[in-house]
Amino acid sequence: MSSFRPGFLESHPISGALLGAVRKIGAYGGREELYADRAPQVLETLREAAMVASTESSNRIEGVSAPHARIEDLVVRRDTPRNRSEQEIAGYRDVLSTIHANWEHMLLTPNLVLQLHRDLYKFVPDRGGRWKTAPNRITETLADGTVRVRFDPVPPHRTESAMRALHERFEAEWESAASDRLLLIGAYVLDFLCIHPFLDGNGRMARLLTLLLLYRAGYGVGRFVSLEQVIEETREGYYDSLFTSSQGWHEGKHSLLPWWEYILGVVVLEAYGRLEERIGAVTSRRGAKRQMVVAAIRRLPETFQYADVSRACPGVSRPTIQRAIRELRDKGEIRLLRRGRDAEWGKPVPDRR
Repeated sequence: MSSFRPGFLESHPISGALLGAVRKIGAYGGREELYADRAPQVLETLREAAMVASTESSNRIEGVSAPHARIEDLVVRRDTPRNRSEQEIAGYRDVLSTIHANWEHMLLTPNLVLQLHRDLYKFVPDRGGRWKTAPNRITETLADGTVRVRFDPVPPHRTESAMRALHERFEAEWESAASDRLLLIGAYVLDFLCIHPFLDGNGRMARLLTLLLLYRAGYGVGRFVSLEQVIEETREGYYDSLFTSSQGWHEGKHSLLPWWEYILGVVVLEAYGRLEERIGAVTSRRGAKRQMVVAAIRRLPETFQYADVSRACPGVSRPTIQRAIRELRDKGEIRLLRRGRDAEWGKPVPDRR
C-alpha cells in the first residue's frame, strides 16, 4: 500500500533502462496475436512445458521439490499427490490452471487473494485461505550462524486492513491509467510482498498474482514461457532487488526502481525474448532450432543433463538436441562428466595446460 500513497508513483524517478524495458515489452505484447497464426502447434507445446516449468520452479524456490517425472505426472496427467511436497505442487498446479483459464473473469480483491491461497493449499488441511495470525519476520542466516532481520512485514493485526487498502488504491490507479500498467504491476507485487499477508506461500502467491496482472494488462507471455523459471535462474537478483526496494517501505520512503528494473527489465523482458526465440526457431530458416538449443545450453548451470536441455527447448526433437550437444562438445565448450542413462555434462572445459 505504501507504493500507492497519493503522489508517490507520480513523483517516482524512472531510469532510462526501465523506460527502454517498458517500451520493448509493449512492442513484444503487440506482436502476441501474430504468434497464434504463425505456429499454433508450437504454442500448445510451449504452453504444456511452461505449466510444468512454472509449477516446478516456483515451488523449488521455496524449498518444495519432487522428481521431475513426478511433477510431469502431477501437472500433465493430473495425478494424485502422494506426500506433503506433492500436495503443495498440486495446489500450485490448480491455481496456475485457474488463472490461465479464467483470468478475464477474476477481479483482483482481497477475497480473491484469499480464495487463491486457499486453493494453493487445498490438499494440505487447515493451511490456506486465512491472513497470518503471527508475525513473520523475513530473516537471513549469515555464514557465522548469526540471524539477521532483512525486513519486518506488516504485523498480523494490521494485515487485513493493509490488504484492503492496497487493493482499493491499486484499482483506483489501474482505472485512472495515469501510470503505465506494467509499473503498477511491479508496485503491487512489491507491496504484497512487504505486507507478507500469509504465514506461508507469500512468494508463490506473488508470482501467481504477477501472472494474473500481466494477463489483465494484455501480456500473455506467462502462458508459454515460465516466468517462475526465469526468476529461479536469477534468484539472486530477485532477492537483492526486493531487499533494496523494501528499505523504507513502511515510511513510504522506498525506491521502486531496483524492483521495477528486475521484474520488468529482467523477468518479463527475458520471457518475451525466449518466446520469440523459440517460435522463430521453429518457423524460420534451417538450423535455427539447433542454434536455439546451443543458446539454451549456454544459459544452463555449469553441470546439466539432457533433460535440462529438453525442458529449455520445448518442441525441439531429440536428434536436434543431440547434434547441438555434439557441436558444443567438439568446440570444447562442454565435456562429458558422467556416462550412462543419466549422463551429465559440464562447462566450461578446464584449461589443462
